[in-house]
Amino acid sequence: MHDEELQLEQGGVDEDVMEEDIIEMTDEEGNTILFKILDYFFYNGEEYAILTDSNEDDTDEAVDCYVMKIVVTTDDDGEELEEFVPVEDQALEAKLMEIATVKLNDDEDADDED
Repeated sequence: MHDEELQLEQGGVDEDVMEEDIIEMTDEEGNTILFKILDYFFYNGEEYAILTDSNEDDTDEAVDCYVMKIVVTTDDDGEELEEFVPVEDQALEAKLMEIATVKLNDDEDADDED
């Protein structure tokens, strides 16, 4: 995730978009990218989200995933906004990706049992 640092456009997530678990982000070059939120989890008291490119097909093949920290801020109207922030620490990022991989694989195994 260090190659492409992503930031939320306008500092927040549109609630209608959030209901679909899709967020819109802008990369350093100004390109708009849609990400699907696959799951949320906590690690050391911080909340993180597992994201994938929303253009990825829903296949059984592996897809690229990203883990981003969720930072809650309050706008001028007092409304809480979630910002998705890239993880800068490479060791922490590696640990979070390991947790995310286990979590996603466990979810897949649970789906296969249904």
